[in-house]
This record gives sequence, structure tokens and C-alpha cells, in this order.
Amino acid sequence: MQSIRQHKPHADSLHADRLHVGIIMDGNGRWATRRGLPRHAGHEAGVEAIRRVMEAAPEQGVGTLTLYAFSSDNWRRPKAEVTGLMTLLRRYLRNETRQLARNDVRLTVIGRRDRLPEGLADEIGRAEKATARGRTLHMRIAIDYSARDAILQAASRCHGAGELTRAGFAQLVTGEADLRDVDLVIRTSGEKRLSDFLLWESAYAELHFTDVMWPDFGADDLTEALASFHRRERRFGGLQPQSTEPELMA
Repeated sequence: MQSIRQHKPHADSLHADRLHVGIIMDGNGRWATRRGLPRHAGHEAGVEAIRRVMEAAPEQGVGTLTLYAFSSDNWRRPKAEVTGLMTLLRRYLRNETRQLARNDVRLTVIGRRDRLPEGLADEIGRAEKATARGRTLHMRIAIDYSARDAILQAASRCHGAGELTRAGFAQLVTGEADLRDVDLVIRTSGEKRLSDFLLWESAYAELHFTDVMWPDFGADDLTEALASFHRRERRFGGLQPQSTEPELMA
């Protein structure tokens, strides 16, 4: 893995000035099936795509990268596939944490931890602690995650708390005080839905759908998505500013 430390931004500007991109990493199984491979081979190839995107993101103006790895609904998949995914996550944490720390990447995992295989939550906690000082990129991985459940849990925690602001409620939803709202959501493999991913944080996010399967997704695909994002006019409910210059009379 190449070093990305040279792109380190000032810590105070990480969330304020750099984009938050969420990616629904879809298509691993279909990628493998089309090649006559077991579905797990697609998930393993998907880990390589994570590395490529993580290395490319900081130099393309991304400060926070949230990756949808396993939804709360994915427990419905065959037991063997779920077991393989959890084993892959455990292996990723063990093999990549030291490199993430060297590359100044902060890793956090969002979603439930009480249903994960024994010991995995502890390994997640150790990886988060080891990378807590990372400032070049904040990489968040969603595991056993449901945006609707996150909102529901936030609502239950704020009962009786008195007047609540959007910022205060956002902290309850995300678990972080100053997490930037999502600027762009990318979904791979041609599907066009959000699938219960970052619903609160993506209220004004731009959406980019690509037919590229996640294992094939790379730096050029991220560049294309961000180029599309930068061409769009983001008004956040307002209007395009009008020119104050007087019109010239013919």
C-alpha cells in the first residue's frame, strides 16, 4: 500500500473543508459469479477496491469516507456467506490496522456490535484506538448498520432532553459531535437505491450511480464521480445567486 501521508490536512479543517463521501459497495457477488468464482472471491476482491479508493480519496479532496460493508438486513444471507464476511473483516483489521496508522488514516466502525461474532467487537475497538490520531482521512466502515435504526435509537435517547437542535440530534444519530454531512453518495453495480444507508446525514447529498462493480472500482471511477459532483449546482433549498450587474442596453 502506498503512503498517503503527504496529503495531510490541518486537523481542524478535516471536517470543515474536505468532502464526506459515502459508498454503497455493491456487486461483489455478481462480479464473482460472472467469472465462475465463489461469491466470497468477490468480497475478497472488494477489499482491494477499498485500498485503492482509500489511497486515492485524500488527494481528491475527500476527508471522510463512509463505506457500507454489511447492513443489518444482510444477516438474512446464507450463513456461510455471513461467516466468510465476518472472517474477512477480522482479517482486514489484523492485517491493515498498522498500515492505516502509518498512513495517518483514522478508522471507525459504525453500526451494532452486540451481534458480531465473539471477539470481533474487541478487535474493532483496538483498531479504532490504534488509528485514533489519523488526520489525513477518516474512514468509517458500516457493519450491521441501519440508518433507520440509528435514527430510532437517537430519538429514544433524546426523550425528555428538552429543546433539541438539528446539530444535537445529528450527534445522537452519528455518535460524533462535528461529523460533516454527506456530500456525495456513490453506489456501484447499477442499482439505484439508498438501502437504509446514512439517511439523516445524506439529506442534501448528491447521488452518483455507476454500473461498475465494486471489485472493479478504482481511483479513476472515484475521479469521475467527483467530477460529476463538482459540475452540479448545490442550492440546499435556496436559489442560484443572481447577478447584481445592470443589464446593458442595446
